[in-house]
Order: sequence, then structure tokens, then C-alpha cells
Amino acid sequence: MSVIRSFTGGMGFFLQGLRWVARHPGWWLFGLIPALIVFVLYALGLYFLGTNAADLAEWMTPFADGWSEGVRNVFRVLVGVVVFGAGLVLAAVTFAAVTLVVGEPFYEKLSEKVEESYGEVPTGHELPLWRSIPRSIKDSLVTLGYTLLFTVPLFFLGFVPVVGQTAVPVLGALVSGFFLTVELTALAMERRGLARKDRFALLRADKALTVGFGVLLFLLFLIPLGAVVAMPAAVAGAAVMVRTRLAPGSAPGGGLPPRAVPPGGDPGDGFPPGALPQGPSAQGH
Repeated sequence: MSVIRSFTGGMGFFLQGLRWVARHPGWWLFGLIPALIVFVLYALGLYFLGTNAADLAEWMTPFADGWSEGVRNVFRVLVGVVVFGAGLVLAAVTFAAVTLVVGEPFYEKLSEKVEESYGEVPTGHELPLWRSIPRSIKDSLVTLGYTLLFTVPLFFLGFVPVVGQTAVPVLGALVSGFFLTVELTALAMERRGLARKDRFALLRADKALTVGFGVLLFLLFLIPLGAVVAMPAAVAGAAVMVRTRLAPGSAPGGGLPPRAVPPGGDPGDGFPPGALPQGPSAQGH
């Protein structure tokens, strides 16, 4: 039962992030900007893949040229569907990583603002933008490598009758969910000076929590525009999860342990409701 509680607790952290951005719509709109940019690029890529899926299926199955026309066409349609489905899953898995790299300054501010709602923000490990972006790209590529290490075999297992239509999608969602959480918690963990191997260790120590948070996002990311709408809430929820569950009280470099927001209290976002934040000067500090 503790595993189930942790799993549902992970989902609950996303809901906490959703509530936070609902109370601070300006920051939600702020977080939509990089997500919309990446979504347009991904939509164009998926459109290209979909319109060329038949040609790709034919190119991938030259061995079927000698088959009867009916069997060959049905088989290649199925291959085309699988190819497009793989592209869709890959887009869902990599969307968070690419969006976080593109929107590094946006989501860093958003994540900091969420932490301010709980008390002092950990300090002492800030990097200039010219160093943080290359590091984020490197970490994302490493995480993508781990993701592919699991998802590529699952892709081929998807062709196995019965197993490919039952167990494989579930395993794929669990694996993808775990690595989505790895990406989304990176901002808050890096703020605490945690290296990549330390971040992985923390997440592996509570796999049910980690997977619960990520699986819900993975399913939302499969919905058209779901990734765009959910991304700011996902970043906010990840910040809350790191601060209150994964690394509670861990605030090296001068930060203080987390404190609860007073009942009925709303730390506010430092600018009028609905207004877009314009940087540190808009935070009211």
C-alpha cells in the first residue's frame, strides 16, 4: 500500500503545481512561451512524419515486395502506424527536455518563484546562462540516452503479439514517466548543488513517487496541446516535490529549510493578476 500511496502522491504533486499556476496565471502564461515554441516545431515534425509514413514503411520493408498485394499493403500500413506511434511517443518523452533547454531562463524563474512561496530559495550554486545552458543540454542528452536504452527494446517488443499490445505500453509509460521526472526536477535539484548522479540516486530511492509524477505527465503530453498547457504546472509541481519530499531541508549555500505557507496565505507572484513577469524587478523583492 505504501507503494500505491507514493505513486498517487507523485500525481498529487503535479496537482499542487497545477493549483499554484492557477493562483498565479501570469506565471502560467510566462511558462507557456517556450512550450508553445517547441510545440510548433514538434507539430511540424510529426506532420512530416505522418505524411511520409507510407513511404518510410515501404523503405523499411523491402522484403515484402514479393508478397501478395493485399498482405503487403496491410503489413505496410501497420508498420506506418507503428512508426508514427513511435514518433509520437518519442516526442512526448523528449518534449520536456527540449522545452527546458529552450526555456531555461523562463523555467528557472518560474521554479524560483514557486520555492519563494515556501520560504527562502537555496542559493550559492547559480551558474551564468552561458554555462547553465550547455550543462542542461549535456544532462538532457545523457537522460535521452538512458531513455532510448529502455524504449528501443520496448519498441521492438511492441511487435510481439499480445505482449506488445498489453505489457509493453504499460512498461513504456512507466519508463517514460521516470525520465520525465528526471528532467523536470533538474532545475530545483541543481539549485541545491546536486550533481546528475545524486539526482538519479534521490529519484531511484523513491521510484513510486517519481514514476507517479511522470506517468501522469506522460499521458497528458500525449494529448494534443496537453504538453503546452501542462508544462508550467509540471515545473511548479517538480519544484514543490523536490523541496518538500525528495530533498526536504536541503538548501545548501545559505538557503533555509522549507516552511509551510500560512493557512489562507498566498505569497503572491509579485505582479498584478494576469500580468506577465518581466524579470527580477517584477518579483517585488
